[in-house]
Amino acid sequence: MQTIEQQLDMLMRGVEYGDPQTYINMRQELKERLELSAKTGKPLRVYCGYDPTSPDLHLGHTVTMRKLRQFQELGHQVVFVIGNYTALIGDPSDKDKARPRPTNAQIEANARTYQEQAFKILDGAKTEVRYNGEWLSQLTFENLINLASNFTIQQFLVRDNFAKRLERNDPVWLHELFYALMQGYDAVMLEADVQLGATEQLFNLMAGRKLQEVYGQLPQIAITLPILVGTDGHIRMSKSIGNYIGISEPPEVMYGKTMSIPDEAMSNYLNLITRWTPEQIAEIEAKLHAGAIHPMEVKKQLAWEIVDIFYGSEAAEGAAEHFARVHQQRELPDDMPVFQLTEPIRLVDLLHQAGIAGSKSDARRLVQQGGVRLGADAATNVVTDVDYVIPVADAILQVGKRRFLHLVP
Repeated sequence: MQTIEQQLDMLMRGVEYGDPQTYINMRQELKERLELSAKTGKPLRVYCGYDPTSPDLHLGHTVTMRKLRQFQELGHQVVFVIGNYTALIGDPSDKDKARPRPTNAQIEANARTYQEQAFKILDGAKTEVRYNGEWLSQLTFENLINLASNFTIQQFLVRDNFAKRLERNDPVWLHELFYALMQGYDAVMLEADVQLGATEQLFNLMAGRKLQEVYGQLPQIAITLPILVGTDGHIRMSKSIGNYIGISEPPEVMYGKTMSIPDEAMSNYLNLITRWTPEQIAEIEAKLHAGAIHPMEVKKQLAWEIVDIFYGSEAAEGAAEHFARVHQQRELPDDMPVFQLTEPIRLVDLLHQAGIAGSKSDARRLVQQGGVRLGADAATNVVTDVDYVIPVADAILQVGKRRFLHLVP
């Protein structure tokens, strides 16, 4: 049985606020709440919300999920909140412009698989799943006025992202200010002891503390974690940007995408999404710094670890072999999809029809950027002519580093 201090060390590992005093305050509050839980036998209610603004969860989402799992393993009640109502706005915390507003139908479609995907990390039998539309849809205009009366416009506008937009004379839309109120009200309705979020969401989590006090509840402990950068190595991982690694993607794709991240981003991945201890990570980073190990070897270990988390060691081994065969030895994958040619076809049309490109304009862009190869074997040649017509013949089409199509007459 871990002591309270040992639990604190684990739960506060990796937590960042950008302010040492906030860390000290939150650690002390969490210690007191854990001691109270141990004394009363009542588990803490710990939650994090995920807005279904896209159909897939990615590795960036798992940073907070892994922390939720730590609370879960200590016997606390984890609540996985699907933000079907907050998604109507979209969190503006990390955005330099307003998010496009999704429709209710899009949100509903995206949310369908969130629970199943989340249980790749969380223990489904011990997870409470809630949709925040349960309570947010019931708010009256009077309720909204009462919530808003606890905050000033200045508190919102001094936030970094809003301040920058105002400085550039870019619009800050009124509905964007509702987001923190909605997320704060989630904490009230869930009677949360702890809420998790990304570092830039601290304002929203603090809004929850404020509203809980207004409603006579103990304020939740806010735990914020750094963001995971995308495969580009610079911008936050995002499905809309395309720099993501989906947790439901095939093992070979997951492995290959991990191998594509820049060397300078590896530390971010090692610390946020692996199961390795701080000591193991420190040893790897020391070897990298000293030149005792090649970055490519560390990246292979990282890719193997990520696939193993979601699919197991057998799939990880298969993904590693696939990568070595296709990308390092330039051999072809065994399981290429087949596209039958009945007549000559423009390359752009084929890319669209085969589902490789979402539109013909996307297909043209792929070709123009040199991302399409065509040939009789693995030694394919780059095609940059958007008007190129593919003859009826046995051929291999390669798009990017990981997508292949076997063309057969």
